[in-house]
Amino acid sequence: MYLCLKQRVGDVLLPGDEFSSAAEETISLTEAAKADKVVCGPGLRRSGARLLVCKSGVLRHKQPNMFWIDSQQRRYVPTKGESVIGVVTVKSGDIFKVDFGGSEQASLSYLAFEGATKRNRPNVQVGDLVFGQFTVANKDMEPELVCIDSSGRANGLGVFGAGGLLFRVSLGLVRRLLAPHSDVVQDLERLFPFELVVGMNGRLWVKAASVQQTLIVANLLETCENMTVQQRQVLFKRVAQGAL
Repeated sequence: MYLCLKQRVGDVLLPGDEFSSAAEETISLTEAAKADKVVCGPGLRRSGARLLVCKSGVLRHKQPNMFWIDSQQRRYVPTKGESVIGVVTVKSGDIFKVDFGGSEQASLSYLAFEGATKRNRPNVQVGDLVFGQFTVANKDMEPELVCIDSSGRANGLGVFGAGGLLFRVSLGLVRRLLAPHSDVVQDLERLFPFELVVGMNGRLWVKAASVQQTLIVANLLETCENMTVQQRQVLFKRVAQGAL
């Protein structure tokens, strides 16, 4: 039995909730769903003309018509087109096996790198970090990664990670970091320069000018995950004063 609730962006929802209306603009999600106008993001699914919640979390909205549930989930399910950070675990013939934190490992062809040919193989070793994109990701097939875009260019993909730190965060924080003009990233950049690679699978890689600064950035990212904007700004200000 589903609950019929009038929900607004920012409300906490539970699995089994059904929308009758949502968002600050009082958009009727049920009516919009009938017209196929609403884009369902993570945590939402369609059931006929209804939109149902399948994950607990906070309702979010992105203009013009995308809704999703923002949660602290850490389990990652591969999705075609998403970019992830993986670790090469096996080097077997023409295929590398990559652990991306899912239920099974992904395959990565040695030809799926910029400029790679049968004679010019990429220098990839077991234990290397790779930033790749899923070209195959469904429940019936083994996930497949590539380190090139549609034009055959690396465009930021490939082997990386020398001298940095890899750690895990929730998928909710990942979406906040990847948002345009992310306030978390902007606050961090005011402290000191650093490099940041964000994987949709909840893995982050950071590298700053020193080991100490790298650890500070990593600790701040992990700490600020459950903070309000005001709490985060107070924390970052204290860190900045201590770094001067």
